[in-house]
Amino acid sequence: MVVKSPGLLERIRVHCLSLPEVNERESHGTPAFFIRDKRSFATVWMDGHHAVHFAQLWAACVPDFRAHLIEERPDIFFMPAYVAHRGWIGVRLDLDLEFEVLADLLDDAYRLIAPPALVHELDSSGMS
Repeated sequence: MVVKSPGLLERIRVHCLSLPEVNERESHGTPAFFIRDKRSFATVWMDGHHAVHFAQLWAACVPDFRAHLIEERPDIFFMPAYVAHRGWIGVRLDLDLEFEVLADLLDDAYRLIAPPALVHELDSSGMS
């Protein structure tokens, strides 16, 4: 299934909220996902962000992996405004991308931000 399906935000929401101690709240006028209501690991801009008028996801990412993704698929992956310096990646949601790829990116983002005990809980649960 491709990412640009109509229920994409709901699929992202369900996936993120299935991770240990994740909650959703609005941040900067758009859905964002936090661990223990403190540190965000992903933000969804379904109506675009400022002058960029396509749906996008911003998520924490390992910088070397981010560089690889952007080099391999510059049509989909990009350096997002404001959070690129923190190692985050941007993902266009209006182009063809398997949801499983997006889910893996969300899992990786969670693992980067979550405390070790929650990462261990996730790994022990077999959820992701």
